[in-house]
Amino acid sequence: MKISEVTAVLEELAPLGLQESYDNAGLLIGNPSWEVKAVLCTIDVTAEVLREAQKLGCNLIVAHHPLIFGNLKSLTGKTEEERIIIEAIRSDIAIYASHTNLDNIREGVNAMICQKLGLVNARILAPARGQLSKLVSFVPTDHANAVREAIFNAGAGHIGNYDSCSFSLAGEGTFRGGESANPFVGKKGELHREPEVRIETIVPNTLINQVVQAMLQSHPYEEVAYDIYPLENRYEGVGAGMIGEFPHPMQQDDFMRHLKNSFKTRVIRYAGPEKGSYRKVAVCGGSGSFLIKQARAARADVFITGDLKYHQFFEAGNELLICDIGHYESEQFTKEIFYSAITKKFSTFAVHLTSIVTNPIKYFE
Repeated sequence: MKISEVTAVLEELAPLGLQESYDNAGLLIGNPSWEVKAVLCTIDVTAEVLREAQKLGCNLIVAHHPLIFGNLKSLTGKTEEERIIIEAIRSDIAIYASHTNLDNIREGVNAMICQKLGLVNARILAPARGQLSKLVSFVPTDHANAVREAIFNAGAGHIGNYDSCSFSLAGEGTFRGGESANPFVGKKGELHREPEVRIETIVPNTLINQVVQAMLQSHPYEEVAYDIYPLENRYEGVGAGMIGEFPHPMQQDDFMRHLKNSFKTRVIRYAGPEKGSYRKVAVCGGSGSFLIKQARAARADVFITGDLKYHQFFEAGNELLICDIGHYESEQFTKEIFYSAITKKFSTFAVHLTSIVTNPIKYFE
């Protein structure tokens, strides 16, 4: 099994095209053609995690936070980051990161937070725009069903909880084949009229290439006419944060204990109204202060995240309870997403969850 085969599974789950512009997700160190011996899943790549990988015989580390994140201009070993990179290269250990692209999918970091809390009806809090396209194709009537099925199987036609979504309109196409043409219908040099169906469907931009390829392979024409239109619609499958509900309202003390136990945190920093009960909960793993307004607009009772600054707690007002459980604490279960995705696909090599707590923050009690 090659590294490229493992990373393909991770990128099918969280396409690299969904990462933020400042991010550096993907294969950071190593050769995609290397054979995988074993995989270690972690949140951060530290010197201790690297030693653990060496001890376990893992030559691929899959991390949430990219080891190479800033403007790295030299490798002299002057920083801890550089020393880890040098040792990884010396040990032939590849390092892969899935960061904000994993944050921005419905099955990613925030879905894991919702799962650990026991929330139901979880959905994206701030759906993204500019992530969808409309594909339009013109197909001979008798082949319309085959083309529809092919593009649906490739990932087109999903709207919310519905799949196989399309619109069809009957019409007439015209064309004239040149001397070098090999027309499916009609004759060279003669104008031909063919009953056709205009098929429209919606496609995530990350899947557009494979959907177009499926359309071309299933289409009977030698030259296929099709259009791709960028859309500004909100895409409910991609975006920041999530929001869901407890099956039943929770009293404040019970909620706080539940939150503390679920994320194994010693401290919860919070601000906002102390209501009698809480039910609707918004979450964002890592640093989520930018979503406070969206959480309030969604009428959440609680917003859970990390890395909040002093003045940001004032944004809670009298409507929203804001809870800062810590950056690492909110993302600590992300490595389980990697483990699950890889083990479901492959059984020919070992996949390990790191035993190292990479949280750099300590608490004095």
